[in-house]
Amino acid sequence: MVMVPSVAATAAIGVALAQGALAASFSVSGQEFKVTADTLHGEGFAQYGAVDAGYTLDGKKTAHAVAVSSFNDATITNMCQSVVTPDVPFLGNITLRLEAGGAGHDKVQAHNLYIDVDDLNADAVFNNIDIGVAAKDASKGPGMKGNGEQANPFGFAQQADSADLSNVRQTAWATTAGTFKLSGLHMSLHKGDGKGIECY
Repeated sequence: MVMVPSVAATAAIGVALAQGALAASFSVSGQEFKVTADTLHGEGFAQYGAVDAGYTLDGKKTAHAVAVSSFNDATITNMCQSVVTPDVPFLGNITLRLEAGGAGHDKVQAHNLYIDVDDLNADAVFNNIDIGVAAKDASKGPGMKGNGEQANPFGFAQQADSADLSNVRQTAWATTAGTFKLSGLHMSLHKGDGKGIECY
């Protein structure tokens, strides 16, 4: 959910994938999802480049260059997540929308949080940031994912003691966490998509 990924790092991942230098085996669904949040405070932040393998909605294999943003612990206010399933027979596009941590509820809390991002807009402040460390040496966050993740441990990474973001808008391919507490969770299905139905 944080930091615009380094253009050079993302480009390098794409080139490596095209040349077969990285074997993409971490499988994700064939759909991106949108996430918004009023604020995100994270303790122990790190970010590095990776490749997520997956499928298109018609079952063809594909791969996505992502920036993996990770936190030891994060608190989030007014979180929204939406994903569109297109062309449902007789119904058209259907949007699944999840909301949590809004007014009258505790903040969303996550531990060992990883978000595989390909686009981010936010206002951000980073405390004691290190830019250009090797991914394997980024010690302020929870460490690299492992479990078949396709990322170069010697590649570009950045880290910070903490991060504060506001007005967050992002698209992502995957989110994982050791624990994810969603206070005031509300899930709803909506016919259609776009502004007013999706999170943004």
